[in-house]
Amino acid sequence: MPLDRPPTEPIELILPSISCGGCIAPIERRLTAIEGVRTARVNLSNKRVRIETLPGGPDADRLAATLAEIGHEARQLTAALPRSETRDAEGRDLVLRLGVAGFAAMNVMLLSISVWSGAEAATRDLLHWVSALIALPAMAYSGLPFYRSAGRALTGGRLNMDVPISLAILLSAVSSLIETSYGGQHAYFDAGIMLIFFLLIGRYLDHRTRAQAGSAAAELSQLAARMAVQIAADGTRQSIATADLRPGMRLTVAPGERIPADGVISLGQSDLDRALVTGESVPEPVSPGDTIHAGMLNLTGPLEMEVTATGDGTLLADIARMVEAAEQGRGRLDRLADQAARVYAPGVHLVALAAFVGWYWQSGDLLTALGIATAVLIITCPCALGLAVPTVHTVASSRLFRSGIFLKDGGELERLAQVDTVAFDKTGTLTDGASQIASAPTPDHPAWPVAAALAQASRHPLAIAIAAEAERVGVRPARISDLTEHPGQGVSGQIKGRELRLGRPDWVGHAPGGSDGVLVSLPDGGRASFTFSDTLRPDARETVAEVVALGLDPCLISGDAERPVARAADAAGIARWHARLHPGDKLDLLAEMQAEGRRVLMVGDGLNDGPALAAAHASISPAAAADVAKAAAGLVFTGQRLGHVSLALRVARAARRRTLECFAIAAVYNALAIPLALSGQVTPLIAAAAMSGSSIVVVLNALRVRNVT
Repeated sequence: MPLDRPPTEPIELILPSISCGGCIAPIERRLTAIEGVRTARVNLSNKRVRIETLPGGPDADRLAATLAEIGHEARQLTAALPRSETRDAEGRDLVLRLGVAGFAAMNVMLLSISVWSGAEAATRDLLHWVSALIALPAMAYSGLPFYRSAGRALTGGRLNMDVPISLAILLSAVSSLIETSYGGQHAYFDAGIMLIFFLLIGRYLDHRTRAQAGSAAAELSQLAARMAVQIAADGTRQSIATADLRPGMRLTVAPGERIPADGVISLGQSDLDRALVTGESVPEPVSPGDTIHAGMLNLTGPLEMEVTATGDGTLLADIARMVEAAEQGRGRLDRLADQAARVYAPGVHLVALAAFVGWYWQSGDLLTALGIATAVLIITCPCALGLAVPTVHTVASSRLFRSGIFLKDGGELERLAQVDTVAFDKTGTLTDGASQIASAPTPDHPAWPVAAALAQASRHPLAIAIAAEAERVGVRPARISDLTEHPGQGVSGQIKGRELRLGRPDWVGHAPGGSDGVLVSLPDGGRASFTFSDTLRPDARETVAEVVALGLDPCLISGDAERPVARAADAAGIARWHARLHPGDKLDLLAEMQAEGRRVLMVGDGLNDGPALAAAHASISPAAAADVAKAAAGLVFTGQRLGHVSLALRVARAARRRTLECFAIAAVYNALAIPLALSGQVTPLIAAAAMSGSSIVVVLNALRVRNVT
C-alpha cells in the first residue's frame, strides 16, 4: 500500500463495547489490515478509535461494519453526539444496574442467613425458591453488559474477559436451579448475584477513574460557542448556528459570550480572557484590527467582528487536534504493552485449560474444574497491563494541557523523558522576543524607508522591532519588490534591479566598526546599522536552574553575534554557548551531540530553528513562534513563561515512572494471583474482585501524574 500519498481527514469511531486493554490490539490489527487504512489508534480511556485513511479508502460505515464482524459495536463520532454525553450515559447505565444488583444481593443474603442457620426441608426449599425469584431477574438485567460483550466476542470468533465471567454467572444460576429443583442443601444464588455486584463495582470505579483522567480535548468542546449573532447586509441581526458560519460574515459578540469563530475585530473595544492562546489569566484589552480566536471569552464590551476561519479551521480546532494526537500517540512502551498483552492473553487461556483438565482428572467434579478454570481466566485478564500506558498518556497530556502545553504526539512524551541536554535558542525563546532598538540612524536617514519595507516581510523579533519603530516615528516604507526571507540570514528585496538586504552583518556586508545588531544595505551602496537590547524572559534563569537540578546539561545556541549571546548566557546561568550559527550549523551541532550519545531537547521559536527542532530527540516551541517552528516542534506552550519547559520535563519523567510502576503492579499481581487461582484457593467471586481491583489500582497510580508541579 503506498504510504507516501497524503491521508484524508481522520475518521473517529466510538467503541462503547470495549472495556479491556486486551481489546486494543485485535481492533487495531483488523482495521490496519483493510486496504486504504493508513493507521488506527484505539484510545481506551475515551472508548474511541481514530483511523487515518488514504484517498479512496474505506468510509466510516465500512470500518464500523468490519469491527462488527469481530464483535465490536462502532459508530461514527459526530457533532450531534458529544463525547461527554456518551460517557455520562454509560456511567448512568452502570449505576442503575449496580443498584439493582446490590438491592437483590442484600435480600438474597438475608434469606441465605436462614439457610445457613439450619433451615431444613420445606422451609429451606421455599427460601431457595424465593431467592431464585429475586436473584434470577436481577442477574439477567444487571449482568447484561457482560452477556452482550461475551456474545459479540463469540460471534466474532474470539474470547474476551466477559466470556468466562458470563460462564461463571451461568454456571452458578444453572447449578442453583438444579439443586433447588431436587431439594438440595446448597444453592448459589447469593454467589451469582454478588459476583455481578462486585464486577459492576469494579467496572464503574474503573469508568470513573478513567473519566477523571479524562480527555483534555473533550474539555475544549466546552469552550466552543453553539450559536452566534450574525449582522446581515441590511443591519438586521439574527441567531445562527456556528456550524453555518462562513468566512466574511459579520458577527456581534456581547459581553459574557464566547467568540464563535476566528476573526478580526471591526468595531468596539473590550477585554478578553485569552488564556486559551496566551496561557495567562489576566484579561487583555482588544480593539479594532486585533485578531481574536474561537473559544475566547468576551468580558466587558460589545464587539463586532469579521469571520476569517470557522469549524475545523479555527485555532481551537487546531489545539483539539494536537491534544487528541497526544492522547492517542504511541511510544515504545505502548508497543511493548501491546506485544505483552498479545502473548499473555492466549497463554492465560492455555493455563486455564490446563487447570480445567488437571482438576477434572484429579477430582472428577466437572463443576469444580470449571469454577477453577473460570477463576484463572477472570483473575488473570490483561486489563491492568493494557490500561497502564494509555491511561498515563491521557493523564499526562491533560496535565500539560491545563498548564498551557500542547503535546502533539504521544511518543514525544516518552522521548522527552529520555533527554539529557537542553539546547535553548536565544531571541524569542530564552529572551522575551520584544527587542528594543538601542541605537539606529536618525528618523530622516534614508535607511529607514528601506529597513521598514524589508522588516515588514519577516516575523523575526528584530525585524518586528524595526517595523514597529518605523511606524512609531512615521516612516513610510519604500516600494520594494521580490521580498524574500532567508532563514538565519535576513530579508532581501529589489529596487530597480538592485538587491537590498536587511539582516546579519556578515550576510549584508561589513559595517564600519563592526556590529552586533542588524545591517541594512541602501540603493546608493551604503549601509546602516541597528543595534538592540534584549531582555530575558522573567523566569529564564529559574528555568535553567530547574533544568540543571533535573540533572540535564543546558546550552545556548544562537545565530546572534558573540557579545549578545555571551551576555544572555551569563544572565541565564548557562556556561556553554555557541554564537553565529546558521540553520545548517545548528543541525551540525545537534549531530555532534547525538554522536556523543546525547539526547537533546531543542527549545526554539524562529524560522531558522525549524530544522533543529525537527532533528532533535525532542523539541518544544512557544505558541507565538513562527509557523515552521511550531510545525516542527513536538510540544507547543502558550504564554511568556519559559518554566513550561521544565514542567514538561517533570511531567514526562513522572509519566515514565508511573508507566513502569503500572507494569510492575501488573506483574506482581499476576505472580501472586495465578498460583492462588490454580490451587483452587480463589473462587470466581474473589477473582472478579481481585481483577477489578488491579485495574483500579493501575488507573489510580496513573492519576498521580496530575499532581506534578
